[in-house]
Parts: sequence; structure tokens; C-alpha cells
Amino acid sequence: MAEIVRYGIIGVGMMGREHLINLFHLREEGAAVVSVADPHVPSQQAALDLARSFNWPVQVFSGHKELLDSGLCDVVIVSTPNMTHYEILMDIISHPKPHHVLVEKPLCTTVAHCKKVVDAARKRPDILVQVGLEYRYMPPVAKLIEIVKAGKVGPVRMVAIREHRFPFLVKVNNWNRFNANTGGTLVEKCCHFFDLMRLFAGANPVCVMASGAMDVNHKDEIYNGKVPDIIDNAYVIVEFDNGCRGMLDLCMFAEGSKNEQEISVVGDVGKGEAFVPESIVRFGTRTAGRQGVQTIQAADQRIKYDGLHHGSSYLEHLNFLSSIKTKGAQAPAVDLGDGLISVAIGVAAQLSIERRRFVTMEEVICHEE
Repeated sequence: MAEIVRYGIIGVGMMGREHLINLFHLREEGAAVVSVADPHVPSQQAALDLARSFNWPVQVFSGHKELLDSGLCDVVIVSTPNMTHYEILMDIISHPKPHHVLVEKPLCTTVAHCKKVVDAARKRPDILVQVGLEYRYMPPVAKLIEIVKAGKVGPVRMVAIREHRFPFLVKVNNWNRFNANTGGTLVEKCCHFFDLMRLFAGANPVCVMASGAMDVNHKDEIYNGKVPDIIDNAYVIVEFDNGCRGMLDLCMFAEGSKNEQEISVVGDVGKGEAFVPESIVRFGTRTAGRQGVQTIQAADQRIKYDGLHHGSSYLEHLNFLSSIKTKGAQAPAVDLGDGLISVAIGVAAQLSIERRRFVTMEEVICHEE
């Protein structure tokens, strides 16, 4: 039998329960959820019912501090609303008992808060922290990363990511309808894509230019007298310090799309593309031309549960569990530095829309408070 690693989940709304299901499918590797915390009673009950269906006895707490003080957990998953991440992470990091952490994206809603979390975590070498930027693990994306890192497209010059999808889902108390709670659409949703751009470019961002607006979604909604202010479409250009540039094309009223995500990486030698959810990768070289383009069906046989993100959350947990078991000899694949930069690009993009100009990463990372 594998050594049991005891998990607690802080925030058991839709994503928290998704984590619970993923961990159930990792039970043979030693994962066991022993506690959950959430102030929202219906979410508590839904998580409890789910755990019971798995024959997992779990202790339920109304707050994260009670869960931490219980001493029940080795690892905590933070899947609460974005604006609560900072306080919860600081409480976890400062707690006398060390808890390893998987925090959902975005790391925090502001760069200043991300930096404080990074600084605090440096003082706790007994804690591993992974950020939930799980799109890296989607089989077609992972295959494209493999192709690019093997040098098959040559030095990367351009990365283009298109996400054409449905509007934001309904969440508890509609917290995700407002920039103050989410960090803005380009932080909340698109930190995934900025993380991928940086990974493909193999470089750090220098400046960002964006254009976006709230044109279609949520305009007829009112919560506590306020109309939502989250944008539903944008174009974002990111320039990197090695000369590579990335472009995001986001539309959240495009349900009539065959693929939700289309990722293109072009280098001096060739081009690779990934399509989700078709799970197809295409790769071709300039010399072979159109007739030489290969189509690959991407899959990962390790995945035992596809879930909401095409198996990527399962692989994310598998990776993090391995890091925990090796006691940090294998570092978390997506660390706090990755989380900070992905948020910073999103913040710069939101600022660029507001100020209608390029925004440098220096002004966002060094001067944002």
C-alpha cells in the first residue's frame, strides 16, 4: 500500500469538488481527503455527499483556520474565490504546522499580494507550493510543449493563443462578476495562457499591449445594485526579452466554436499547433511545406479521470503528489514565480486596456501596490 497523504480542501465549490474527485482517482497512489472547509453550507453539504459516495469520512469546517489548527492534513488545496487567496495563503505559510499547498489560479489578484506570498514562502523551506496552472498538462498542449522544447520548430518567434468559449459560469454569490474580486478577466481566466506563452517563448515578458471590452455578457445583470464590470473579449500582445512575441485572442461569447483553445507556436524551422478539446496536434516544417504537415492524436495513458479540464487536473495532482513524496527532491512543476509572472502579465493587460497604451512589466512588478 502507498503511504497515505492526507489532504484538506479549502473552498469546496465547483472547483474544490473537482479536486476532491481527482484525488479519489489517486487513492491507489496514497491520496486521501480527510477534511474540507467552506463557510457556504450548501457547498459543504455537496462536498460531504460526494465524499460519502467515495466512502471517505471527512471532517467539515466552516473556516480555513479551523482546518489548519485541526492538524489533520499534510496538504491543503486552496480553491476559494480569487480575492481570498492572499489571506488564506499567508495563514497557511505562517502556521506552525507545515502544510504543502496547491493553490488554484490566479495565485492572488494583485502583483503586490503575489510578491508577499513569494517572500513569505521563501522563509518556509519545509513547505512545497504549486500553482494550479494546469493547462500545461492537457495532453495536446503537453505534446506541443514537447515538440517545441525538442527544438523541432527552431527558435520560437511567435505564439498565438485563441480561446473562444462560453461566458463565465455562475459562482457562489456571483463573486466572479467583478474585477475587484477576480483581478479582472485577463488575470482570472487568462493567466493560464500567459503562463503558456512564457513557457513556449522560453523567456520573460517585457511589455504588454491590450484592447478589450465588456460588449455582450452580463450587461443585464445586477448584484447588490451593481452591474458586473468584467470584460468578455480582448486581444493581448506580449513582447518577451528574447524578441519573441505572443498574442491572445479571447472571446467569451463564442459557444459556436469547434475548439475552445487553439494554440500556435511558430519558429524559424517550423510550426506546431494544439487544439482542445479535439486533442489534436499538428506539426510541419517550412521545407516540407503543407503536404508534410503531420496530425497527431494526443493522449496520456496515465489519466484516470478526464473531469472538467481534459485530464490536466489529474496529471497536476499526480505531479504534485510525486513532489510531496520525494520531499521536494522533485520540485513542483509550476511554482510561485510562475504564478506571480502569469498574474503580472494579466494585470499589465488590464492596465493597458484602461490606459490605452503599452504597459511595461517593470512598472507592474516594481511599482504596483
